[in-house]
Amino acid sequence: MGNECFDVTESEGIAHVVLNRPTEMNTMTPDFWRELPQLVDEISDRGAARAMVVSSTGKHFCAGMDISVFTGGELADGGVGRARSNFRYNVLHLQDTFTAFERARMPVLAAMQGGVVGGAVDMVTACDMRYATQDAWFCIHEINIGMTADVGTLQRLPKLIPEGVCRELAYTGDRMSAARAKEVGLVNEVYADHETMLDGVLEIAQRIASKSPLAVHGTKEMINYTRDHSTADSLQYMAAWQSGMFQPNDIMESFAAQMDKREPTFDDLPEVNRGL
Repeated sequence: MGNECFDVTESEGIAHVVLNRPTEMNTMTPDFWRELPQLVDEISDRGAARAMVVSSTGKHFCAGMDISVFTGGELADGGVGRARSNFRYNVLHLQDTFTAFERARMPVLAAMQGGVVGGAVDMVTACDMRYATQDAWFCIHEINIGMTADVGTLQRLPKLIPEGVCRELAYTGDRMSAARAKEVGLVNEVYADHETMLDGVLEIAQRIASKSPLAVHGTKEMINYTRDHSTADSLQYMAAWQSGMFQPNDIMESFAAQMDKREPTFDDLPEVNRGL
């Protein structure tokens, strides 16, 4: 993949997506918004990767939206109805960029150091799990520059942490430390440094990759659906999903591997052909 903003590697069932503009604090340029959904969809569609890790380079994970997005033609404010309609579609595109993480057939694990600012909070709240270094901090910075966060933070964060804590962060623009983020459930674990964090997160990703990818896909699908629907609706969806996706072969392989005292082997998910 030829990307300006990301380095992507795949090994042993794990896709590792790395923000690669450390001297610019990995800000989100127009290239970022074009490249990210495309590469996430491509990784998901190929089916070879069974877990995805998103990490970064430099002092800060990501400083949020790059000023070029605001000054470029994509979001120019013409002040008339047609311009405002086009602006709406641009916001929907930005939102869909991070929704790609939820669409992905495998879990997405975010590994963060330093500042996680503005749009970066939008991004990591769309991931399945979040991990941080001791020096990491989180800021819903949009309120500090006179705007309402609009790319997913206000929709996802209240479902991850207590609502009152979310409101305080969103209204004040204050920073939340990694320790506090773990305390309220935003991050799963806090590590001493970047190297230790990557080792730990990749090890978790490897454990996920060792499971049946179809079972993991179904589990992610159900958790995401249940988050946004009633228990009754979610049980109905679970029954419908299982009637089509239940895979006895993977279950038999799991039992056989336990009896043989070996690691189970599972087929990859089939490749998705979006052209059909």
